[in-house]
Amino acid sequence: MKVTIDKNSGYCFGVEFAIQMAEDELAHGQQLYCLGDIVHNRMEVERLHQLGLRIIDREQLAQLHDTKVLIRAHGEPPETYQLALENNLELIDASCPVVLKLQNRVKHAFDLSQRQDGQIVIYGQPGHAEVAGLTGQTGNRAIIVMSEADLDQIDFARPVTLFSQTTKSTAGFYKMKALMEARIQAAGGTLESFDANDSICRQVSNREPALARFALEYDVVLFVSGRKSSNGKALFSVVNAVNPHSYFIENEAEIDENWFADAHSVGICGATSTPLWLMQQVAERVEGVGELA
Repeated sequence: MKVTIDKNSGYCFGVEFAIQMAEDELAHGQQLYCLGDIVHNRMEVERLHQLGLRIIDREQLAQLHDTKVLIRAHGEPPETYQLALENNLELIDASCPVVLKLQNRVKHAFDLSQRQDGQIVIYGQPGHAEVAGLTGQTGNRAIIVMSEADLDQIDFARPVTLFSQTTKSTAGFYKMKALMEARIQAAGGTLESFDANDSICRQVSNREPALARFALEYDVVLFVSGRKSSNGKALFSVVNAVNPHSYFIENEAEIDENWFADAHSVGICGATSTPLWLMQQVAERVEGVGELA
Protein backbone atom coordinates (compact mmCIF):
# COMPACT_ATOMS: atom_id res chain seq x y z
CA MET A 1 0.00 0.00 0.00
CA LYS A 2 1.02 3.57 -0.63
CA VAL A 3 1.17 5.38 2.73
CA THR A 4 1.36 9.19 2.82
CA ILE A 5 1.49 11.66 5.71
CA ASP A 6 -0.28 14.96 5.01
CA LYS A 7 2.44 17.61 4.88
CA ASN A 8 -0.01 20.27 6.11
CA SER A 9 -1.05 18.40 9.25
CA GLY A 10 0.51 18.64 12.67
CA TYR A 11 1.27 21.40 15.12
CA CYS A 12 0.11 24.92 14.53
CA PHE A 13 2.49 27.75 15.43
CA GLY A 14 0.97 28.28 18.89
CA VAL A 15 1.30 24.67 20.01
CA GLU A 16 4.78 24.27 18.53
CA PHE A 17 5.89 27.44 20.35
CA ALA A 18 4.50 26.22 23.70
CA ILE A 19 6.18 22.83 23.45
CA GLN A 20 9.49 24.41 22.43
CA MET A 21 9.32 26.70 25.47
CA ALA A 22 8.62 23.72 27.72
CA GLU A 23 11.51 21.72 26.25
CA ASP A 24 13.88 24.70 26.61
CA GLU A 25 13.01 25.06 30.31
CA LEU A 26 13.22 21.32 30.98
CA ALA A 27 16.64 21.18 29.30
CA HIS A 28 17.98 23.19 32.27
CA GLY A 29 16.91 20.43 34.64
CA GLN A 30 14.58 22.67 36.62
CA GLN A 31 11.14 21.77 37.96
CA LEU A 32 8.39 22.95 35.62
CA TYR A 33 4.65 22.75 36.09
CA CYS A 34 1.99 23.25 33.43
CA LEU A 35 -1.54 24.37 34.18
CA GLY A 36 -3.59 21.74 32.34
CA ASP A 37 -2.41 19.52 29.50
CA ILE A 38 0.10 21.46 27.42
CA VAL A 39 -1.59 20.03 24.33
CA HIS A 40 -4.71 17.92 23.89
CA ASN A 41 -2.73 14.87 22.91
CA ARG A 42 -2.13 12.16 25.51
CA MET A 43 0.93 10.75 23.77
CA GLU A 44 2.75 14.09 23.70
CA VAL A 45 1.81 14.83 27.31
CA GLU A 46 3.31 11.48 28.32
CA ARG A 47 6.51 12.22 26.37
CA LEU A 48 6.96 15.57 28.11
CA HIS A 49 6.18 13.98 31.47
CA GLN A 50 9.21 11.75 30.92
CA LEU A 51 11.27 14.93 30.49
CA GLY A 52 9.99 16.36 33.79
CA LEU A 53 6.89 18.40 32.95
CA ARG A 54 4.21 18.05 35.62
CA ILE A 55 0.57 18.78 34.81
CA ILE A 56 -1.44 20.49 37.55
CA ASP A 57 -5.01 21.72 37.94
CA ARG A 58 -6.23 25.02 39.37
CA GLU A 59 -6.53 23.71 42.93
CA GLN A 60 -2.93 22.53 42.83
CA LEU A 61 -1.82 25.85 41.33
CA ALA A 62 -3.24 27.68 44.37
CA GLN A 63 -0.93 25.61 46.61
CA LEU A 64 2.25 26.34 44.66
CA HIS A 65 4.76 29.00 45.70
CA ASP A 66 8.16 30.17 44.44
CA THR A 67 8.35 27.98 41.34
CA LYS A 68 7.85 28.05 37.56
CA VAL A 69 4.53 27.44 35.83
CA LEU A 70 4.01 27.28 32.09
CA ILE A 71 0.92 28.88 30.58
CA ARG A 72 -0.03 26.84 27.52
CA ALA A 73 -1.09 28.15 24.11
CA HIS A 74 -4.78 28.24 25.08
CA GLY A 75 -4.22 31.29 27.29
CA GLU A 76 -5.49 32.03 30.80
CA PRO A 77 -8.00 34.38 32.48
CA PRO A 78 -6.78 37.42 34.47
CA GLU A 79 -7.18 35.69 37.86
CA THR A 80 -4.39 33.23 36.98
CA TYR A 81 -1.92 36.09 36.60
CA GLN A 82 -3.15 37.64 39.84
CA LEU A 83 -2.60 34.36 41.70
CA ALA A 84 0.90 34.11 40.25
CA LEU A 85 1.75 37.52 41.72
CA GLU A 86 0.37 36.55 45.12
CA ASN A 87 2.22 33.21 45.23
CA ASN A 88 5.51 34.46 43.71
CA LEU A 89 5.15 32.16 40.71
CA GLU A 90 7.29 32.73 37.63
CA LEU A 91 5.04 32.30 34.61
CA ILE A 92 6.51 30.93 31.39
CA ASP A 93 3.81 32.40 29.17
CA ALA A 94 3.33 30.43 25.97
CA SER A 95 -0.10 31.87 25.19
CA CYS A 96 -0.70 31.84 21.45
CA PRO A 97 -0.51 35.37 19.96
CA VAL A 98 -3.78 34.73 18.10
CA VAL A 99 -5.51 33.83 21.38
CA LEU A 100 -4.03 36.85 23.20
CA LYS A 101 -5.30 39.17 20.45
CA LEU A 102 -8.75 37.61 20.75
CA GLN A 103 -8.73 38.03 24.53
CA ASN A 104 -8.06 41.75 24.03
CA ARG A 105 -10.90 42.01 21.52
CA VAL A 106 -13.31 40.26 23.89
CA LYS A 107 -12.27 42.54 26.77
CA HIS A 108 -12.77 45.66 24.63
CA ALA A 109 -16.16 44.42 23.39
CA PHE A 110 -17.25 43.58 26.92
CA ASP A 111 -16.34 47.02 28.23
CA LEU A 112 -18.33 48.56 25.37
CA SER A 113 -21.31 46.24 25.92
CA GLN A 114 -21.52 47.32 29.55
CA ARG A 115 -22.41 50.81 28.36
CA GLN A 116 -24.95 49.52 25.85
CA ASP A 117 -26.70 46.84 27.93
CA GLY A 118 -25.24 44.29 25.53
CA GLN A 119 -24.19 40.64 25.77
CA ILE A 120 -20.98 38.84 24.81
CA VAL A 121 -21.54 35.42 23.28
CA ILE A 122 -18.76 32.90 22.59
CA TYR A 123 -19.23 30.02 20.19
CA GLY A 124 -17.07 27.41 21.85
CA GLN A 125 -16.81 24.34 24.02
CA PRO A 126 -17.81 24.91 27.67
CA GLY A 127 -14.92 24.10 30.00
CA HIS A 128 -12.31 24.35 27.23
CA ALA A 129 -9.14 26.11 28.40
CA GLU A 130 -9.27 28.77 25.69
CA VAL A 131 -12.94 29.48 26.39
CA ALA A 132 -12.18 29.86 30.10
CA GLY A 133 -9.54 32.45 29.22
CA LEU A 134 -11.96 34.32 26.96
CA THR A 135 -14.86 34.37 29.42
CA GLY A 136 -12.39 35.54 32.06
CA GLN A 137 -12.06 38.78 30.12
CA THR A 138 -15.75 39.42 30.85
CA GLY A 139 -15.70 38.55 34.54
CA ASN A 140 -17.18 35.18 33.48
CA ARG A 141 -20.34 36.90 32.24
CA ALA A 142 -20.04 35.82 28.60
CA ILE A 143 -22.63 33.38 27.31
CA ILE A 144 -21.17 30.19 25.83
CA VAL A 145 -23.05 28.46 23.01
CA MET A 146 -22.42 25.21 21.17
CA SER A 147 -25.87 24.22 19.90
CA GLU A 148 -29.14 25.86 18.91
CA ALA A 149 -30.61 24.98 22.31
CA ASP A 150 -27.92 27.11 23.98
CA LEU A 151 -29.31 30.20 22.26
CA ASP A 152 -32.19 30.23 24.75
CA GLN A 153 -29.77 31.87 27.21
CA ILE A 154 -29.60 35.02 25.07
CA ASP A 155 -31.96 38.01 25.22
CA PHE A 156 -32.24 38.83 21.51
CA ALA A 157 -34.00 42.11 22.23
CA ARG A 158 -30.63 43.42 23.49
CA PRO A 159 -27.37 43.97 21.55
CA VAL A 160 -25.26 40.87 20.99
CA THR A 161 -21.57 40.55 20.14
CA LEU A 162 -20.47 37.10 18.95
CA PHE A 163 -16.95 35.65 18.95
CA SER A 164 -15.66 32.16 18.25
CA GLN A 165 -13.16 29.93 19.99
CA THR A 166 -10.20 29.97 17.59
CA THR A 167 -10.23 26.23 16.90
CA LYS A 168 -13.92 25.76 16.08
CA SER A 169 -15.29 24.78 12.68
CA THR A 170 -15.84 27.67 10.28
CA ALA A 171 -19.02 26.05 8.97
CA GLY A 172 -20.26 25.63 12.54
CA PHE A 173 -19.63 29.29 13.33
CA TYR A 174 -21.54 30.58 10.30
CA LYS A 175 -24.41 28.20 11.01
CA MET A 176 -24.60 29.59 14.55
CA LYS A 177 -24.44 33.15 13.18
CA ALA A 178 -27.38 32.47 10.87
CA LEU A 179 -29.42 30.93 13.70
CA MET A 180 -28.78 33.99 15.86
CA GLU A 181 -29.79 36.37 13.06
CA ALA A 182 -33.06 34.47 12.68
CA ARG A 183 -33.70 34.71 16.43
CA ILE A 184 -33.03 38.46 16.41
CA GLN A 185 -35.51 39.01 13.59
CA ALA A 186 -38.08 36.76 15.27
CA ALA A 187 -37.73 38.87 18.42
CA GLY A 188 -38.44 42.01 16.41
CA GLY A 189 -34.90 43.26 16.76
CA THR A 190 -32.53 44.72 14.22
CA LEU A 191 -29.38 43.11 12.82
CA GLU A 192 -27.58 46.42 13.38
CA SER A 193 -27.40 45.44 17.07
CA PHE A 194 -25.64 42.15 16.17
CA ASP A 195 -21.86 42.14 15.78
CA ALA A 196 -20.58 38.74 14.61
CA ASN A 197 -16.81 38.24 14.66
CA ASP A 198 -15.26 35.27 12.85
CA SER A 199 -12.32 34.86 15.23
CA ILE A 200 -11.35 31.37 14.08
CA CYS A 201 -7.60 31.01 13.58
CA ARG A 202 -6.78 30.98 9.88
CA GLN A 203 -4.13 28.31 10.45
CA VAL A 204 -7.09 26.15 11.48
CA SER A 205 -9.71 27.24 8.96
CA ASN A 206 -7.28 27.07 6.04
CA ARG A 207 -6.64 23.43 6.88
CA GLU A 208 -10.26 22.46 6.31
CA PRO A 209 -10.30 22.69 2.48
CA ALA A 210 -6.76 21.30 2.27
CA LEU A 211 -7.73 18.31 4.42
CA ALA A 212 -10.86 17.68 2.35
CA ARG A 213 -8.73 17.53 -0.81
CA PHE A 214 -6.19 15.26 0.90
CA ALA A 215 -8.87 12.84 2.15
CA LEU A 216 -10.30 12.41 -1.35
CA GLU A 217 -6.96 11.15 -2.69
CA TYR A 218 -6.81 7.94 -0.60
CA ASP A 219 -8.79 4.74 -0.20
CA VAL A 220 -8.48 4.92 3.59
CA VAL A 221 -7.68 7.90 5.80
CA LEU A 222 -6.39 7.70 9.37
CA PHE A 223 -6.94 10.88 11.35
CA VAL A 224 -4.61 11.00 14.35
CA SER A 225 -5.66 13.17 17.29
CA GLY A 226 -6.18 13.26 21.01
CA ARG A 227 -9.84 12.68 21.88
CA LYS A 228 -9.93 15.81 24.02
CA SER A 229 -8.91 18.02 21.09
CA SER A 230 -11.68 20.37 19.99
CA ASN A 231 -9.74 21.11 16.82
CA GLY A 232 -9.35 17.38 16.20
CA LYS A 233 -13.10 16.80 16.33
CA ALA A 234 -13.74 19.71 13.97
CA LEU A 235 -11.13 18.64 11.41
CA PHE A 236 -12.11 14.97 11.51
CA SER A 237 -15.68 15.92 10.64
CA VAL A 238 -14.28 17.58 7.48
CA VAL A 239 -12.32 14.45 6.54
CA ASN A 240 -15.17 12.04 7.31
CA ALA A 241 -17.64 14.10 5.27
CA VAL A 242 -15.70 13.51 2.04
CA ASN A 243 -14.28 10.04 2.72
CA PRO A 244 -16.45 7.52 4.62
CA HIS A 245 -13.43 5.24 4.98
CA SER A 246 -11.88 7.60 7.53
CA TYR A 247 -10.99 6.56 11.05
CA PHE A 248 -10.22 8.64 14.14
CA ILE A 249 -7.38 7.13 16.17
CA GLU A 250 -5.23 8.32 19.05
CA ASN A 251 -2.20 6.17 18.22
CA GLU A 252 -1.02 3.19 16.18
CA ALA A 253 -2.33 0.69 18.76
CA GLU A 254 -5.91 1.52 17.72
CA ILE A 255 -5.40 0.49 14.09
CA ASP A 256 -7.64 -2.34 12.81
CA GLU A 257 -6.02 -4.28 9.95
CA ASN A 258 -9.46 -5.01 8.49
CA TRP A 259 -9.72 -1.35 7.47
CA PHE A 260 -7.16 -1.95 4.72
CA ALA A 261 -8.61 -5.14 3.17
CA ASP A 262 -9.16 -3.60 -0.27
CA ALA A 263 -7.02 -0.48 0.10
CA HIS A 264 -4.20 0.49 -2.25
CA SER A 265 -3.49 3.86 -0.62
CA VAL A 266 -3.67 5.23 2.93
CA GLY A 267 -3.51 8.89 3.93
CA ILE A 268 -2.48 9.91 7.43
CA CYS A 269 -3.36 13.34 8.79
CA GLY A 270 -4.04 15.00 12.12
CA ALA A 271 -5.06 17.98 14.21
CA THR A 272 -3.12 21.12 15.07
CA SER A 273 -2.30 19.34 18.35
CA THR A 274 -0.92 16.18 16.70
CA PRO A 275 2.88 15.76 16.72
CA LEU A 276 4.62 14.64 13.54
CA TRP A 277 6.42 11.84 15.37
CA LEU A 278 3.06 10.28 16.26
CA MET A 279 1.82 10.36 12.65
CA GLN A 280 5.13 8.76 11.64
CA GLN A 281 4.57 5.93 14.12
CA VAL A 282 1.12 5.38 12.65
CA ALA A 283 2.60 5.32 9.13
CA GLU A 284 5.17 2.69 10.16
CA ARG A 285 2.43 0.52 11.64
CA VAL A 286 0.33 0.77 8.45
CA GLU A 287 3.37 -0.05 6.32
CA GLY A 288 3.85 -3.14 8.46
CA VAL A 289 0.28 -4.21 7.67
CA GLY A 290 0.96 -3.72 3.97
CA GLU A 291 4.08 -5.89 4.13
CA LEU A 292 2.15 -8.70 5.85
CA ALA A 293 -0.54 -8.50 3.18
